[in-house]
Order: sequence, then C-alpha cells, then structure tokens
Amino acid sequence: MDTDPVDDPRAAAIEQLEQFGLSAYAARTFVALVTLGTGTAKDVSQVSDVPRTRVYDAIDELHGRGLVDVQQSSPKEFWAISAETTGRKFEQEMDHRTSVLTMALDELEPVQRSEEQRGVWTVDSQGAVTDRVLDFISEADDEIVYMTVEDVLTEDILDALGAAAERGVRISLGGVSDGVQERIQDEIPEAELFDSLWVWSDTPAGRLMMVDGTQTLVSVLVNGEDAAPTDPRSETAIWGAGQTNSLVVVLKAIFTWRLENTDTTGDQSE
Repeated sequence: MDTDPVDDPRAAAIEQLEQFGLSAYAARTFVALVTLGTGTAKDVSQVSDVPRTRVYDAIDELHGRGLVDVQQSSPKEFWAISAETTGRKFEQEMDHRTSVLTMALDELEPVQRSEEQRGVWTVDSQGAVTDRVLDFISEADDEIVYMTVEDVLTEDILDALGAAAERGVRISLGGVSDGVQERIQDEIPEAELFDSLWVWSDTPAGRLMMVDGTQTLVSVLVNGEDAAPTDPRSETAIWGAGQTNSLVVVLKAIFTWRLENTDTTGDQSE
C-alpha cells in the first residue's frame, strides 16, 4: 500500500523511487541529498540509513541514472536534481517503457483475435473490471447497452461512452439514479435512458453490459454497506463473447426484450 506523501514524505519518496527501479540504498541516498541540498558521503550517511561505505555505490547508481551530479572535490560532494526534473525524467522513462511494451505485445498478438469465446471469463478487482469495460466500449461499432450503479460510473467510462457516441455508436443506459441520469444527458446527449427491471441500486450488482450483441459482461460488488469505511468496493465480473456464447445469448434476449418494451424516454410501452 502506498505511503501518504503528506503524512510521511520521506518514506513515500523512498517507496516510489524503489518502485521506479532504484535500489533501497540509492533511493535513501537520493532522498537524503534532496533534504540536504548538497552533501558528502558522510553527510548522507548521517541523515539516512545508508552506511557510509555504501553511499558511493548508491551515488554511482544515481549518477548513471542522471539523478545526481558529482563535484570532484576532496571530499567529493553530491547534488540531487530538482523534484520537477526528477518527476519529468521518470515520466519520460515510463512513457518509453510503456511504448516499447505496447509495440512488443502488438507484435506477439495474433493477427485476428478469436471473436467466439467458449464459456465465460472472470475478472477480479474494480480497476480490472473497469479496464475490461473500457476495452469493450472502444471496440463497439453499433450499440452499447450499459446498466450500472453510480459508484462505478467513472469519468473514464463517461468519456469513453461519449467518444463512442461521437463515432455513431448507439448508447442505451439504465439502472442509474436521477442525478446521474442528468449528468449523463449533459455529457452524452445522444444516450438513450431506460428503466431497469428492478431497483438496480438495491442489489449487489455492479454493472451489466452488452456490446454489438456479441460481447457481454456482468459484475457484482463483493462488499457493500457492511464493509469497513476504509475498505474499497471490491468487484468481480464474468464476460463472454460471440454470437453463440451462452452468456451472450441469455443477456441479449433480456436486453432485446427490455429495450423493445421501453421507449427512449424510459417509460414502458403499453
């Protein structure tokens, strides 16, 4: 779990530097130099948990990463680059790593992914479910039907739905509160709203979606009102793809019946 940078900035900085690939001694040395401004190996050792004999190895690592400059004095003095420059350097490094990874994975993927998936696939954690939802939305060509509670209707999903609407995809949304409906209509005026078959917010369900009649996803919120206040909402989902996939066939029948019996204002037809 990430350390709060406000409560303990030193520990948070060391933790993040280690996440970026620095050794523990290098991370502690860099943070010590940021605190000192400039300093010798003795100075660094005195304000950090780094033995003086290991400071030099840490400096070599930091110098190689362009994070520290060295003054050839006696004794040698060391200077850490600014927080802004450090952040920019790691951001560029992460962008490069992400670009290389994406290109490599693109080369490894089959030319065509199988559109027909047997059975269903499971996804755990709210972040992972959101990623899958965003993938499905980005792949939509004709229609997206999406039911959800407001807890998991994020800005990223609204942006993705808006982008889909702009490229001509029909958007049907259900199961959200009046306040969220107003927000959706403001941000995605093309979206059509419909009433769900039950009070969606009173169930442990999180989301239910269908894309182009060939991809479906259903999720549940594992912990809700009874969870501790600090416990994040946990979510798990199943999804399926393909015209003959069992999950797709069932949900397509439900959605088709519901949408055919609901007009665009959300009222049931007589």
